[in-house]
Amino acid sequence: MAELQVIARHSIATGNEDQVYALLPQLITAARTEPGNIAFDAYAALGDRSNYVLLERYTSRAAFAEHRETSHFKEIMLGQILPLLANRIIEQYDVTEDETAVAR
Repeated sequence: MAELQVIARHSIATGNEDQVYALLPQLITAARTEPGNIAFDAYAALGDRSNYVLLERYTSRAAFAEHRETSHFKEIMLGQILPLLANRIIEQYDVTEDETAVAR
């Protein structure tokens, strides 16, 4: 079973940046406690606080599905952060066992 890399690209609606950046540490801390989570990090775009990316890695697609059912995902991401966003794009990638094989 392949690990899953998730890239969530978020654009914050104008004026909501401080609120979103205050909520992200709560989401990150909670997500990192999930048994199927390998990594969960947020990175703000250089020179543009209205855009950031979440880089999430899970042991499997099933682990990501379980993440989306957690109370912290529903309460923090869907309930508080999502209404403050202008746009959200979620990308999912299977992680190959030999990650260098893709670069060849």
